[in-house]
Amino acid sequence: MVKKILPFLTLFFAAVMVVAIIMIIGEVKDRQQEIDDFNELADLIADVTVPDKSEDITEPENSETASVEEAEVIEVTEPQEPAPVFTRNLTPLFEKNADCIGWVYIEDTAVDYPVMHTPSEPQRYLRLNFDKEYSNAGIPFLDGDNTLDCDNLIIYGHNMRNGTMFSDVTQYRNEDYFTEHPVIEFETARGLKLYTVFAVVYVKNNDGWYDFHTAADETDYNNKIAEIKRRALYDTSITPEYGQQLLTLSTCYGATKSDRIIVIGVESNP
Repeated sequence: MVKKILPFLTLFFAAVMVVAIIMIIGEVKDRQQEIDDFNELADLIADVTVPDKSEDITEPENSETASVEEAEVIEVTEPQEPAPVFTRNLTPLFEKNADCIGWVYIEDTAVDYPVMHTPSEPQRYLRLNFDKEYSNAGIPFLDGDNTLDCDNLIIYGHNMRNGTMFSDVTQYRNEDYFTEHPVIEFETARGLKLYTVFAVVYVKNNDGWYDFHTAADETDYNNKIAEIKRRALYDTSITPEYGQQLLTLSTCYGATKSDRIIVIGVESNP
């Protein structure tokens, strides 16, 4: 009896192995295709032309001999906000897909992606690529209740087994990783903003932090900061002050489908 069953078992396990190999090959191909697609997008935004501000500056014909009368008529202007800094040319992305709002990047990590924003359908890009075709990895997207003026911007991304998307965000559970990668870049049509990580927290997908978009007042802001720092995995010795914008990166991590890890940065000057 055993001799009769043995050939069938051999064929069965051989078939299972073939199917597994085919699935692995398919997954590798899909991963490479996704990487290639995002590399193409990165190439689109790489060319940034920075205007020469010196051309806007004019000097008197002979500043050394300018008269007192001439000096007295010079108008004193109020200090202006610094001009926005741009390191990427995002215009081609905006033209290619109007749902794109910016680009998120962490140096020396896999986090280097466009960010989508569709308030009327917040999770549209959960399983879509930039061309609006099915993609298991999707694209990072901004919370539907956010605007760029909110106190707390929340960006969601998948924790992919192949190391893409927000898989590296989970590495912030290790304090050494934070030390090596302290800054998150988020660039939009308004320019580049840098956010220094100040808290890393394990949460559930219904955590109250996801409802925090704009503080009611300074007390509300400070209370939320104090609470999230209390829950943090380690102390970064950084405490945001009222008026500083926050950026939260969120991805799946843990034993259940509802488990998440969030990495929160506070705005600093580029």
